[in-house]
Amino acid sequence: MSEDPSSSHSSNDEPSRHRTWLQRLLANFASEPKSRAELLDIIKGAANNKVVDQEALNIIEGALDVAQLQVREIMIPRSQMVVIKDDESPAEFLPKVIESGHSRFPVIGESSDDIKGILLAKDLLPLILKGHEGFNITSELRIANIIPESKRLNVLLKEFRENRYHMALVIDEYGGISGLVTIEDILEEIVGEIEDETDEETDDFIRQVSDSDYLLKALTPIEEFNTYFKTKFSDEEFDTIGGIITRAFGHLPSRNETVFVGEFKFRVLYSDNRQVHLLRATRTKETEKNGDGN
Repeated sequence: MSEDPSSSHSSNDEPSRHRTWLQRLLANFASEPKSRAELLDIIKGAANNKVVDQEALNIIEGALDVAQLQVREIMIPRSQMVVIKDDESPAEFLPKVIESGHSRFPVIGESSDDIKGILLAKDLLPLILKGHEGFNITSELRIANIIPESKRLNVLLKEFRENRYHMALVIDEYGGISGLVTIEDILEEIVGEIEDETDEETDDFIRQVSDSDYLLKALTPIEEFNTYFKTKFSDEEFDTIGGIITRAFGHLPSRNETVFVGEFKFRVLYSDNRQVHLLRATRTKETEKNGDGN
């Protein structure tokens, strides 16, 4: 009885086809991303397949972004710092401490460049029992950590953790104080804005964070944006500033992408696979906009 040639051929090819399929599967697992973009594509694919949720994806993207950012991009500028002078009495500086709600304060001498140290709010608690008599602010100071504007955030975060400090003063290229940064500022770049019980609840669409920088919700009505900034963005095609920004990008932007619209530079702080949620707007000069190429 002769064998069926087709049956024999099929039997011989089966192991070969099986091996090929297995090799392809192993190759997919063995391949490693060669760039940050490839890694993000893999992670986003996992999110699309519900392996990770959107919040986890945003945190992963935030952690990757931190390695690309420098301190100058997130620091609290000098003009917004709450400082205490070393010759102030408790009666003079305590109202500032209470009003700000901060836990750490730079203490300065004759100017903001003359940093004497850091005062912790918790070290002022003995004043409740002992009173202000004999208080010496110098004896309460902690060492101030000084860092350059160019330091990478991932490096600084590691230093914060290893050395167990929470604030650093930032200096510019000339050695002057240009701002400060806290561990919370870095963590907010990773997980989003952190609010605590001292933060005021607000439904405001726009919040000023420095002389030229603003945080705004993408759902800010264009009419409200125009009223706040005295601009004339058209609301004929879109109702919200997020619509204008998305059109300017020409695609749904990812976190930290930037675009110039009018006199503003917009940076995406938070977005998902459906829409932009939070933006940082910076007023710029016309020459800066033209030089950027956007």
